[in-house]
Amino acid sequence: MTLFTRDPAVLVLEDGSRHIGRAYGARGTTLGEVVFATGMTGYQETLTDPSYAGQIVLQTAPHIGNTGMNGEDVESRRIWVAGYIVRDPSRVVSNWRSENSLDESLERDGIVGISGIDTRAVTRVLRSAGSMRGGVFSGDAADIDPEEQLRIVREAPEMTGRNLSAEVSVPAAEVTPATGERLGNLAVLDLGVKQATVNNLAARGFDVHVLPQDVTFEQLRAIDPIAVFYSNGPGDPAASDHHVELLRGVLAEKLPFFGICFGNQLLGRALGFGTYKLPFGHRGINQPVLDKQTGRVEITAHNHGFAVDAPIEGVVDSPAGFGRVEVSHVGLNDNVVEGLRALDLPAFSVQYHPEAAAGPHDANYLFDRFRDLVVATQENKN
Repeated sequence: MTLFTRDPAVLVLEDGSRHIGRAYGARGTTLGEVVFATGMTGYQETLTDPSYAGQIVLQTAPHIGNTGMNGEDVESRRIWVAGYIVRDPSRVVSNWRSENSLDESLERDGIVGISGIDTRAVTRVLRSAGSMRGGVFSGDAADIDPEEQLRIVREAPEMTGRNLSAEVSVPAAEVTPATGERLGNLAVLDLGVKQATVNNLAARGFDVHVLPQDVTFEQLRAIDPIAVFYSNGPGDPAASDHHVELLRGVLAEKLPFFGICFGNQLLGRALGFGTYKLPFGHRGINQPVLDKQTGRVEITAHNHGFAVDAPIEGVVDSPAGFGRVEVSHVGLNDNVVEGLRALDLPAFSVQYHPEAAAGPHDANYLFDRFRDLVVATQENKN
């Protein structure tokens, strides 16, 4: 049984709007970029996705927490969201796999949340004005003078220009052995990698070496990788110059490369394209994407607030001198670049999450495409 409280809480947005509700999870104050996620399921995967670090996540689905939390579906070692906003938290946990309730997990990891507010109204604000800084003040913090609360929110750092990779990356290398027919060592740069990604790569025959985000090219080369993978992660890609230079070294050696989400943005930068911040981003598990190579439309899982600035149509020369490049995938809601493919190098990336543990699984084939690329590259060398 989930325990409910009448402790007050308030969500304050930087535009000055206030939304009064009830405390949910830990008590106190939290600050971050307020974003909305449209998934009706998979809240546990959302909460434990390191890509949400620094963000206060609002769930547009009204009823959250009914299946509780368990130790098998977590995507990383903890809950990463800066704060959590729901309308109607479930009063009862009802699932045979549940080990504890959602609010107990939030409290354990120190995540300040708020419930009982009109999440539709907040979502409409964010869709109109764009994602913005906000703060959740709960318990005693809810009694802070409103003008002081607003000042605290407006002095919080913006997401633009923030490099959050060091906060979510592993401190030392971790290895997951291949569970499929072994191909060799895969270097995974951990910018906020999810466990489902590691599992999918291991199932394709890779010994998955998850490396800290500050690894040098020499340290990466020391594990003798047959390919390199850049994971998803939080923050602004424009603030990740080290990761871009590392990737340019990988591309120069023509090592096969696959990047997802943040990794797609960094491939874009490595190839010489720019990136920009989306008004309110893509976050949810229902985003339609066109795979231009096959003509198929896939329903995909997204979590990104930045995108690559590259021509949607045609083949262009890499501004950084890495040969021909094309946009391989396009978001059908707003024509955002959702994938890149290098035509003269064994490298490609997508902006979304093909591992999508909570579904959908339309894009899971991309792991097979990566495996095929690595096998073909090895055969050409031989």
